[in-house]
Amino acid sequence: MNEKECVHMKSLKVIVIIVFVILIAPGRAAAGGPFGPPQPIAKEAGGLHTGIGYWFHEDKYKNGTEQVTRQNQVYSELSYGSRNGWEITARVGMSDLKLIDAFSSSTSSTATSKEDFEEHGNFFSTLGVKGFYPFNKTFGMGAFIQGTYYFSDFTDAVSGTRNGVPFSVELGVKNLWDVNFGTGFQVTVPYGIKMYIGPYVHYSELKVSSSADVAGVAFASGETTMKNKTGLGGFTGIEVPLAKGFRLNLEGQYTERLSVGAAVIYVY
Repeated sequence: MNEKECVHMKSLKVIVIIVFVILIAPGRAAAGGPFGPPQPIAKEAGGLHTGIGYWFHEDKYKNGTEQVTRQNQVYSELSYGSRNGWEITARVGMSDLKLIDAFSSSTSSTATSKEDFEEHGNFFSTLGVKGFYPFNKTFGMGAFIQGTYYFSDFTDAVSGTRNGVPFSVELGVKNLWDVNFGTGFQVTVPYGIKMYIGPYVHYSELKVSSSADVAGVAFASGETTMKNKTGLGGFTGIEVPLAKGFRLNLEGQYTERLSVGAAVIYVY
């Protein structure tokens, strides 16, 4: 077996291991941001890349009621891997969180000062691993698992009146996490441009707690665990070489809602 065949066999083993972990691991991680192309972003001999990016994320959660969340994330990342094998990526960033219509009233006897829950600037971290198997210089496929966890709770308050009596309620969101895993298919076209597409499985959880029970407002007092409504989705993206080691990655993901983002990457 020559060196090239050895590399391909190692790549295939990495994909098999990732799929095995996906099937047996219960997962207590979370995912945030793009998955990136199936092929690791590295030089031929392997190595590091760094990047900065922006990600717009929407999701829908349910537990008796449905709740749409919206986030704007900015992050930096560091990855290490080999071009035709495997890659490990770590990200740190900050994100806001909006719960659409979380404070809106469903009854005329209750009036609230605002409709949306919103807080800015909480830290999160993401860890991901992928494996890639090239069929030839043009086509290849890979598998990945990626997770993100939010270190701090999100809190917001609303005031209003219920039958003319003033009230104030604080809502907290904690233990926000999700995990994504899937497979991707890639084609490399002239000028080193990579286009990719694939399916993935998405799971996310958060806990919501309200300081008081107000009739007409969605969340009752106590703690409620909510999970994402839709678990299957698809993603697609493109990676374009720029000048002097820089690359641009654009990606979109869809489950119940659409998420999109962009990143600028530098390969060492």
